[in-house]
Amino acid sequence: MSTENLYNAEAIDKLKELVNAIDIGMLSTYPTDSGYVHAVPMSRQEVDDEGNIWFLFSSESETFSHLRADNKVSLLYSDVSDYKFLSINGSSEISEDQSRIDKYWNKMVEGWFDKGKEDPRIRVLKVIPSEAHYWDTKSNKLVTFLKVAAGAITGQKTDSGREGNLDY
Repeated sequence: MSTENLYNAEAIDKLKELVNAIDIGMLSTYPTDSGYVHAVPMSRQEVDDEGNIWFLFSSESETFSHLRADNKVSLLYSDVSDYKFLSINGSSEISEDQSRIDKYWNKMVEGWFDKGKEDPRIRVLKVIPSEAHYWDTKSNKLVTFLKVAAGAITGQKTDSGREGNLDY
């Protein structure tokens, strides 16, 4: 795997590509009363043009209480079928922005909030990445495996994909 660090617009485009393709990531928060992270699966609502990732979630969740004490987050995305992975560290902001709730409201979100868009528990989470690293093969899992196996047999290096930092 070769290294290809991406910057500015290219980094944001790669971030959007991976997050939108994978969709559900593990959002990790840092509880003050534990030495371990707290991770939950979250489906993104949007990756904006600045690379911020937006979610809807509940004010009754453990995630909400953790973020009120410490706004630090990590997001991990994994698509094992295509060997695409993304690790993001950053900070978060929580709001009750009704225009964003309206924008992101859909049938899936409706399943979590039985009082509809006006449910007082709905919160908007904005994740602001400060660092990100990706691993992305150029082909699917089977082709990648065959390339790696062929390289092992022949002793020749194969180009099985790219990995690098996303800086913007």
